[in-house]
Amino acid sequence: MEGPLEVPVLRGAGCVLRPWSMDDISLVMDAGRDPVIPLITTVPTDGSEASCRAFVERQWSRAREGVGYSFAIAPDDARAGAVGLIGLWPKNHDPERASIGYFIEQRHRGAGIAGRALGTLATWAFEAIDVVRLELYVEPWNVGSIRTAERVGFLREGLLRKAERVDTERRDVYVYGRVRD
Repeated sequence: MEGPLEVPVLRGAGCVLRPWSMDDISLVMDAGRDPVIPLITTVPTDGSEASCRAFVERQWSRAREGVGYSFAIAPDDARAGAVGLIGLWPKNHDPERASIGYFIEQRHRGAGIAGRALGTLATWAFEAIDVVRLELYVEPWNVGSIRTAERVGFLREGLLRKAERVDTERRDVYVYGRVRD
């Protein structure tokens, strides 16, 4: 992608994907205490307001630099704060192909919001920005994320051995794909 991108507000069934705001710092603080999220993301673990603000600013910079779209995930209840992150990262060499990554804060897992957010983002990517292929990379132990991907129409396409760095170790991941009909 070239040039800055605009992160829209996407409304799905039971969720809203929206640009990050400084009101989302408490989510970043909570995610930093999760045993897994900081290992596979840039979420800070020190819990300081400064590092959490820097995280939010990095989410803004991704669109500004044309790297991708980073959304805060919130329930569709207007009073509810963000409960997770979902991002779409177009491939530089092939803008019709993109990867998606997401996390849900621990106390909100299991309620289906990840699936609703993933479905909303996939629909938008296929319809609004002409993506033809979406990919997810999921650790084999992450049963919740596997179920979420499959429920939203992603198909497991294979195992990529030692493909992702998780903390200090290279780990295997499943690659899931979904293509525009």
